[in-house]
Amino acid sequence: QVQLVESGGGSVQAGGSLRLFCTGSRMTYNSCMGWFRQAPGKEREGVAGISTYVTTYGRRTYADSVKGRFTISRDNAKNTLYLQMSSLKPEDTAMYYCAATNSPMWRLLRTWAYSAWGQGTRVTVSS
Repeated sequence: QVQLVESGGGSVQAGGSLRLFCTGSRMTYNSCMGWFRQAPGKEREGVAGISTYVTTYGRRTYADSVKGRFTISRDNAKNTLYLQMSSLKPEDTAMYYCAATNSPMWRLLRTWAYSAWGQGTRVTVSS
């Protein structure tokens, strides 16, 4: 059973930065990973994804809304996934979740393609 735990959320003013962390069990080593977010009253949406170490290490995909501002990365030695968020906007306010999958559909950043989820960490951006 894959276990994921997010941290690093908090409150920041618009234009600021935050770095989110997701630690996973050993089983995530060969999994593609993603970050999702869910704002109050809205559906969960994909933010960024990264491929496995084994075949296409470091291949990334981003939602258009965060391109150029967010960077996803992973350190398999530490079983940790990161999301560096810069130039934050109030519309980035949401609960952020990390997720894992072995599906080749990981790049679609759709919730149905991911099978393991963390509990989330909250990000609040004030104007």
